[in-house]
Amino acid sequence: MNTPVPNPSLPPVRVSIRLDMPLGKIGPGKIALLEAIVQAGSIAGAARALGMSYPRAWGLVEATDKTLGTAAVTRAPGGQRGGGAELTAAGRALILRYREVEAAAQREAGPLIAINGGL
Repeated sequence: MNTPVPNPSLPPVRVSIRLDMPLGKIGPGKIALLEAIVQAGSIAGAARALGMSYPRAWGLVEATDKTLGTAAVTRAPGGQRGGGAELTAAGRALILRYREVEAAAQREAGPLIAINGGL
């Protein structure tokens, strides 16, 4: 019997996680948006940083709130002095848990292996 061996010529396995929750789904796009809100301090700034429209980003934030059953992001209205947004404790906990699950899955995936000349 052939023992599987890592094949260094193959690219590393990249794991992508989607959490299917009772009220919706959370995947890499929503997590990236939440992280971008932390960096930009606003939904509009996060949308610009990710190359998405503001209405799309707003919709994803609302969908995330619905999925969690609570707000992931607090919003301050815009205007002359500008608005802003920051994550709630629930939003920060979501990112932390998502990244923990993703890292665990990535560790378990390991490198691609060659088995009988294939994957």
